[in-house]
Amino acid sequence: MRMFRIDEHHVQTGRGSVSVIVCGDQDKPPLITYPDLALNHMSCFQGLFFFPEAASLLLHNFCIYHISPPGHELGAGEICEDDPSPSADDLADQILEVLNFFGLGAVMCMGVTAGAYILSLFALKYRERVLGLILISPLCKSPSWSEWFYNKVMSNLLYFYGMCGLLKECLLQRYFSKEVRGSAEVAESDIVQACRKLLDERQSNNVLRFLQAINRRPDITEGLKRLRCRTLIFVGDSSPFHSEALHMISKLDRRYSALVEVQACGSMVTEEQPHAMLIPMEYFFMGASFSRKHGIKAKTNKNAHFLNVIFDLLKGAFVL
Repeated sequence: MRMFRIDEHHVQTGRGSVSVIVCGDQDKPPLITYPDLALNHMSCFQGLFFFPEAASLLLHNFCIYHISPPGHELGAGEICEDDPSPSADDLADQILEVLNFFGLGAVMCMGVTAGAYILSLFALKYRERVLGLILISPLCKSPSWSEWFYNKVMSNLLYFYGMCGLLKECLLQRYFSKEVRGSAEVAESDIVQACRKLLDERQSNNVLRFLQAINRRPDITEGLKRLRCRTLIFVGDSSPFHSEALHMISKLDRRYSALVEVQACGSMVTEEQPHAMLIPMEYFFMGASFSRKHGIKAKTNKNAHFLNVIFDLLKGAFVL
């Protein structure tokens, strides 16, 4: 696979600085990513983009803009405590400022859990700027009592103890299934070990700010009915947010949305089972008039109906 140019930009917004990693040819259509809590593009999307077939599909059709939550990028310093903590709305508005900085129009969006929520909120606020949504184990409701309490526990751990061992275990349970987290008899997988090391690099105060924004998030369920961009949802059947994804797909317009449930997988399908995303994404992009330059030819009028049929088959629930 040929090498693609990678540049890091620090975009100054009205709500602070945002790190954006740009990967690929900026003349191509843009695809933006947004990671889950305490993660960045390396820890949340590396598995997907290092999977050769998926990397070929994505990088040959898009220029990738990896947006990190404030203070989550590699080597980030601690955000000043005097800076006001952002709300979920602030983070969505920040994305608009990033798009304007790069002169981007409508974009394809890919987000994981908390990041999926921020991108969904962005799509509701700025519909004309979104071509489509790829959401992995997304959130759409306000936190349930149990999630709110769990997040409060993590907030207290961050505040008093920083990125301690117990907090990392809480986060790893959020991201991964038991199969890869291991047990007393089975060693944890390489992807979990790598994620554990990357979590050590996070500034606890920066993670706390993002967690507080997500724990105060408003319910966007009613707005989902008005979304008209194509939406593809992936969720692992072992994800703590599995029921949330099912709720979200039930509220989206069935003409434009599809759900893929991935067996024996946690929330972070991008890392745990990236191969399960390939074929659904391929048809999703082709149905939305994007075509792969290697492997599948460009969409034509002759096969347009066939691709719409494939997308129809994905609607509802497709189990891998």
